[in-house]
Amino acid sequence: MRAADGGVLFTGAVRLPTGERYEWQHGALAEGLLDVDWAETAEAFAALGHPVRLRLLREILGGRRTAAELAELDEVGTTGQIYHHLRQLTGAGWLHTTGRGRHEVPPGRVVPLLVALSAARG
Repeated sequence: MRAADGGVLFTGAVRLPTGERYEWQHGALAEGLLDVDWAETAEAFAALGHPVRLRLLREILGGRRTAAELAELDEVGTTGQIYHHLRQLTGAGWLHTTGRGRHEVPPGRVVPLLVALSAARG
């Protein structure tokens, strides 16, 4: 395959409810995407495969940054379950801890997360 065989590009500019603004762009040649071991991405996709984790990500993007704030929500489980989900998201790179128990979606993951959600909706 060659560059003439195509590729993908995704980009976005997002202002979150918290006022944070992110601009991001990524491109990849089809050859590179088709030739790599897709299993290497399983952990990142698996972390997104739970409705509570997706809700936690949405709430974190919306400004709820601590486990205590997240525990106030209905239907997200116990504090222990919330910490389990936060660890899964952190391990897969969708979250990181900023100190004092605060969580955030890393800047380089905000637009890709929204792209993945948009692609999943068809």
